[in-house]
Amino acid sequence: MRTILWFIHFWIYLIIMEPNLLWVRHLAKKGRIEEHDAQVRYQVGKWAREMIRTAGGSVKVEGLERMADGPAVYVSNHLSYFDIPLVLGYLGDQTIPLVAKKQIQKIPMIRSWMKELHCVFIDRDNPRASMAALKEAEQWVEQGYSMVVFPEGTRSVDGAVHDFKSGAFRIAQKNKVPVVPFVIQGTQNLMSRDSLWIHPANVAMTVLPEIETKDFDRHQWRKVPEMARDKVNAALSSPAALEEHNDYFVKKV
Repeated sequence: MRTILWFIHFWIYLIIMEPNLLWVRHLAKKGRIEEHDAQVRYQVGKWAREMIRTAGGSVKVEGLERMADGPAVYVSNHLSYFDIPLVLGYLGDQTIPLVAKKQIQKIPMIRSWMKELHCVFIDRDNPRASMAALKEAEQWVEQGYSMVVFPEGTRSVDGAVHDFKSGAFRIAQKNKVPVVPFVIQGTQNLMSRDSLWIHPANVAMTVLPEIETKDFDRHQWRKVPEMARDKVNAALSSPAALEEHNDYFVKKV
């Protein structure tokens, strides 16, 4: 029943947001970019938090003080479709665009809002299209926007953190901006990779110290994907971090 109600709420909420979508498009046409971006961040962030709440998610966020002062590329492990609303709703005060797979473009209204947010859609089965998408992401970062990328390329089947592909890091290298790893936990319990059924769950997101890359040479840049993955793995495997995570949710319950 929760799953059915969630999907009904999902579509009704997006329909109710349609007038706001028309307004932000109007702001963009008038060149009122700061107002446009502020409205998109507000509307998308509010929608994302509502989707987590309706699903029964209890969210814990740590490390927001480590968010970069300017543009950065944020990279994380990837567990569930709910990683996207978690990031959009809770990763700092500014809702940050994502590099997302092209299949999301098929979802009406979601596609429109993600376009206004400056998200980039990537076709991993088409190398030429993938390169074009990464180029677009580079251009948004050059204009002062940050970008979120899930560099594993797909949701993890077993929860393990798999190899981080290099594309995300080229975006940062091109613009000489920091790479900020962060960790997601528990979203696979809201919705698993192989199911559309939704279950209440505790989820957490932790921003880790950034990898300051501005003085890196080409050889050092080649090591950044592994460095970021190691930081994510270390945070996930830390007994102290896991104990603190569990204690928090025991107290919440």
